[in-house]
Amino acid sequence: MAQAIMTFLKRPTTIAGFAVALVMQIIFSVLWMTGYDGIGGRANELGIAVVSDDRKAGDAVAEQLVSTLPFQMKRVNSIDEAKNMLDERNVHLIVYFPADFTAKAADAKEGAAIQYWINESNPVNVKGIMSGVISQITQSVNSQTTATGISSVLSAQGMDKTAANAAAGQLSTRVHAETNSMHAVPNFKDQMVPMMIVLASWVGAMIMAQNFNASSMAIGASVGKWKKFGAQLVVTIVAGLVISLVSASLLAALGDKMESGFLAFWLFELLMLLTFMLTAQMFIYVLGMAGMLLNVLFMSLQLVSSGTTVPRELLPPFFHDIGTFLPATYSIQGIMNLLFGGPSSSQDVLILVMMAAAALIISIAAVGLRKSRSVSPAVAAEAVQR
Repeated sequence: MAQAIMTFLKRPTTIAGFAVALVMQIIFSVLWMTGYDGIGGRANELGIAVVSDDRKAGDAVAEQLVSTLPFQMKRVNSIDEAKNMLDERNVHLIVYFPADFTAKAADAKEGAAIQYWINESNPVNVKGIMSGVISQITQSVNSQTTATGISSVLSAQGMDKTAANAAAGQLSTRVHAETNSMHAVPNFKDQMVPMMIVLASWVGAMIMAQNFNASSMAIGASVGKWKKFGAQLVVTIVAGLVISLVSASLLAALGDKMESGFLAFWLFELLMLLTFMLTAQMFIYVLGMAGMLLNVLFMSLQLVSSGTTVPRELLPPFFHDIGTFLPATYSIQGIMNLLFGGPSSSQDVLILVMMAAAALIISIAAVGLRKSRSVSPAVAAEAVQR
């Protein structure tokens, strides 16, 4: 047994397997612990749009919120403009004071409602963060401190001091939240789909690249390097077509929401898969089997930086910036738009096409620089017969 163990350990593939397992642990630990460090402390990077159509108390509360809340506060002129900003994910919450806000606050029976809008076509924890913000804002408006501030603002606007105090006091006890969802995602399983598709696609592309490289090495010099490259490219495209069709069909059969329809989602997933496959193969064309380590590194980087679980605004600057250059970022955005609803995915499509083209060009250059090994006519004839 001891001799068998020593023989096993002397094999380069055994050492390589151990090294890969160790490196994966190091990469995941370092990237995840640093990438998600301090997420809660950067919540002030999230954007909130405040709109008021009420020229009295609504305007006063809106101004106070914009000046005091620790977020990227934006005073917006109309609710339609704010909804466009929310749809494009430029803000993460709308706070709206309707035109009858002051009048209803004075009604002892009805009370006033602050209307909130959340875009659920976002990373999984945005809704939870914004729900906490909604509670915070509503409590703040209902507090005596807010009432005092509103009273001062109303008095400065020319309202009688007694009337201003009365209006502020009424407002501080009669405000409730009315929360609305844009692109509602009813099930948690649906919310997790973008992350799982990207993860499964990159891991599949990474393992495919490794096995394609093994097939190429097994074929050896019996087939020319350009014929092998062309054959691998054709197989990659066919694999992308089949795999994306199966994946999209399974999601549709299992009841996943496809806001833009099956065809649009399938074609986008096909583009994403081909981009991932060509990128993973590029690293191996350039670095050989060492490219697998780079593929593992890219997998971890993309999971952290693409905005799959938390908004990219909350990430440390390094991870936020590097995500701009990685395909998973645009894949996540496009998938959320097509599955749940959102702005056009044309920009995401264009960037993925450019990334796929760049990976293909670099792979062609790597193959071109590689020296072809000569092969005897007999071996070539035997390979053709096979």
